[in-house]
Amino acid sequence: MGLRKTGGALLAATLLGAGIVVGCGGNDGVEPADVVLRGGKVVTMDGERRIAQAVAVRGGRIAFVGSDAEAARRIGSGTKVIELGGRMLMPGFIDAHLHALAGGRALLVCDLAYAPLTRTQLAQRLQACLDATPEATPDTWLEAVNWDRQSTASLDGDPTRALLDGLVTKRPIAVTSADFHSVLANSRAFALAGIDAATPDPAGGKFLRDGSGKPTGICEDAAGFQLKAAIPPDSEADQLKQGRAALAALREQGITTFMDAAADEAHLRVFKALRTAGELTARVNLAINLDPATANSAPAQAIAQAKALAARADAGDAAPAPGVAARVVKVFMDGVVNAPADTGALLTPYLQNIGTEAAPQWAPGDNLGQLYYTPASLQALMLAAADAGLDMHLHATGERGVRTVLDAVAATRQARPGADFRPAIAHAETVAVADYARFAALDVMATMSFQWAQRAPYSIGETESHLGAERFGRMEPFGSLQRAGARVVHGSDWPIDPFDTFLALKVGVTRAGDPANPHSAASFAPVFEGPINADPALSRDAVLAAATIHAARQLRLERQIGSLEAGKFADLIVLERDFLTVPDEALGRNRVLLTMVGGQVVAGREAFAGTVPPQRAALSSGVRVLSPRGSTGHAIPAQVPGAPHGHGDRHRH
Repeated sequence: MGLRKTGGALLAATLLGAGIVVGCGGNDGVEPADVVLRGGKVVTMDGERRIAQAVAVRGGRIAFVGSDAEAARRIGSGTKVIELGGRMLMPGFIDAHLHALAGGRALLVCDLAYAPLTRTQLAQRLQACLDATPEATPDTWLEAVNWDRQSTASLDGDPTRALLDGLVTKRPIAVTSADFHSVLANSRAFALAGIDAATPDPAGGKFLRDGSGKPTGICEDAAGFQLKAAIPPDSEADQLKQGRAALAALREQGITTFMDAAADEAHLRVFKALRTAGELTARVNLAINLDPATANSAPAQAIAQAKALAARADAGDAAPAPGVAARVVKVFMDGVVNAPADTGALLTPYLQNIGTEAAPQWAPGDNLGQLYYTPASLQALMLAAADAGLDMHLHATGERGVRTVLDAVAATRQARPGADFRPAIAHAETVAVADYARFAALDVMATMSFQWAQRAPYSIGETESHLGAERFGRMEPFGSLQRAGARVVHGSDWPIDPFDTFLALKVGVTRAGDPANPHSAASFAPVFEGPINADPALSRDAVLAAATIHAARQLRLERQIGSLEAGKFADLIVLERDFLTVPDEALGRNRVLLTMVGGQVVAGREAFAGTVPPQRAALSSGVRVLSPRGSTGHAIPAQVPGAPHGHGDRHRH
């Protein structure tokens, strides 16, 4: 079919333009295509990693992949021809772990933009947000997001609610850390939430307290969810705006399919409504978030509830037009391994400084982190999920959390040897070396956020000291896992980090950020430049596979998407620069110029702007951007276990 191997000579690019023309030639009896994209470098990501020149699309599916000459036979009088001008065309990105409504909600709140702020700078940023909204009433909450708590704590210590009480306002304030595991609030917020010295710490969380037992202002994990439950819920109209904003950011990034990794009824309602309105521009997959209390005490009931909610998603096989699927349940095994939270479940204790600040002496303490499920309760829950035909997506950042999940999978495989069960461990930031090979042996996918393998305020400094040199030396072990045979999948975890897919893929290849990319920690200070540690990186092919064909398998869509092959859905993107050949330092400075989902162009820029149908272009023009940073993915809270309403704060990772 005129295909070449990846390692062969680069294809000649003879067409310099990138516009649309309408075909008028014959097709020698071959059924004409709706769209032909030609004159490019088509990276198929199929099993043989073949390279082609052209793709023909008919009825929302790929009808042909091959040479320009052969594609010409499929150009009829009604065929739209898109000239690629030698650019790289590949399958659409599949983001297998993000929080869509949370990301969209970023446009509506105060964005601290992940910046390393001192306490004084934090107060100044918050006051600026207050001053920018003079119309707000004293009862209107100020919600701030993307706070880098680790940097503030490192620069001059954790802030307290006294800092917020000193701001010129009577409004309640809640500041959420970028990892969603900490919330800083003022006294007005604590009063509205009914939280005082007598309030006990909730299961799976705690209120930091002073010597008298009074909460200092920082709430960790479930304690933060308890405080933010006092925030009035978003209306359904607000949630639709969040969904539209999220879809606009996704199609600009070239994300044609995604999994929302902590979804509830609101997510299902929003995306089904957008699908009905013809506004859905990506394939939606929902991981139904489980309430830990119910899941621990009554696992069968928790799975039955999730199954009932999942049944309200689209039924039957996927179609070329994007829809809404729900086949996964989400479980949070532990917290985060980042200081100062130190809630990820470890096999040996976090280190603590028994010396002085000037002369630190790090020694094991008594904190092993938090495990939110016992091995027995997790095994019962996993078995119930497998029996219900639901896959499981498990957050585990600490090596003890990871091992507990692997043990539960082993028990489930033994109890149900014939079950088609596809578990995935999200994040796996620390994994015991002895457990690397178990991922492949148990067929457990490792869903990794590659951008975390850069030097950053949340990884070096206090986190490095608390984990210890040996454990920090194997942080973010996606390279070691792949070498041990694991299937590695990419999930951005947006809005935990800036939404920048190419930066994430670049870090996957180099394990280092990019000083020239404003979304990279390396742009903040030289200390964040260079590799995070010596753990292996991935090849360019491997990171692309993680964001295409491997992610498709996690979502049970490998027969429909993830590679460019005849019969699959026409989900594809065109890149500004060739990801396979640009220098390493330029990997994170790419852009998506055209995004197609099910044969329909949903986004285009520059030379490809004219490929977007008017009704699709109107969708983007109707999205009101309140925060320029938010529009590029700097965002907000998602849904979190146990919260009584859906205003976007119900999420941990």
